[in-house]
Amino acid sequence: MALHFELVTPARLVRSDDVYMVVVPGTEGEEGVLEGHAPFMTTMRDGTLRIYKTDGAAPEEIQVQGGFAEVGDNGLTVLAEHVEG
Repeated sequence: MALHFELVTPARLVRSDDVYMVVVPGTEGEEGVLEGHAPFMTTMRDGTLRIYKTDGAAPEEIQVQGGFAEVGDNGLTVLAEHVEG
């Protein structure tokens, strides 16, 4: 099974992919999200989004600034104010 992940800024869709896990830099702490995670929404702090393509893989790191993360029936959507790179 895979987690559907989308990273979006006000300007564009940055990424849409099926992944193993994403670690989100939430304002209340880091949140690891896997397929089947309970629905939730959190605000994000400036930090590093870590994307694991498969179990045990080295993470891809993307710097994000602010925004929100939401887990729902369609997977994880990260709405970032700004993405580095």
